Amino acid sequence: MKTTRKVMIFADSDNITIAAQSFNRKLDWQKIKDYLANPEEGRELVEMVIYVGLPPARERFEEQRKSKEKLVYWAKSNGFVVVTKEGKAKGNEFETNIDVVMAIDALEFALEVRPDIVVLLTGDSDFAYLVEKLRRRGIRVEVAAIGQTLGNELKNSANSFIDLIPVFDQFNAQNNHQTYHPIGNTNIFN
Repeated sequence: MKTTRKVMIFADSDNITIAAQSFNRKLDWQKIKDYLANPEEGRELVEMVIYVGLPPARERFEEQRKSKEKLVYWAKSNGFVVVTKEGKAKGNEFETNIDVVMAIDALEFALEVRPDIVVLLTGDSDFAYLVEKLRRRGIRVEVAAIGQTLGNELKNSANSFIDLIPVFDQFNAQNNHQTYHPIGNTNIFN
């Protein structure tokens, strides 16, 4: 009899989107979820939370914001928990510090739910301390990212590293006119 392990996934959407785009791939959230919480491997998904930093509601960020709002709508409609944070303009750029929200939520959620495994879907080494805190509480932490974009500090702090290249290879090629395309062949973002 196979032991079932409860899994929680916390996804840094910008980090993973950029990784997929660097491989000229459209991001497919369903495939990522299935890859990281495969029931055939004795993994039961408790929840997958996607963190999205929204550009400020200003004209110069309008196109980016609409694209991210489409992602949020799609993800919520397909059973994902989505956490958003409004960004603040910094010249022609913006910042959201969504990683701070993700770290606090991951620690709080993991301590309340007590999953067997927490998967952090990011390559950002800023999460290394979170990994250490979770591991000190007896929670296995896996980091899922692309090896080339994974910070050494994060990789070394986790119990294990899950390379996303095998699942990225299943994604469709990126159409340069689309920013997000989270589902197979359905063209919902232009």
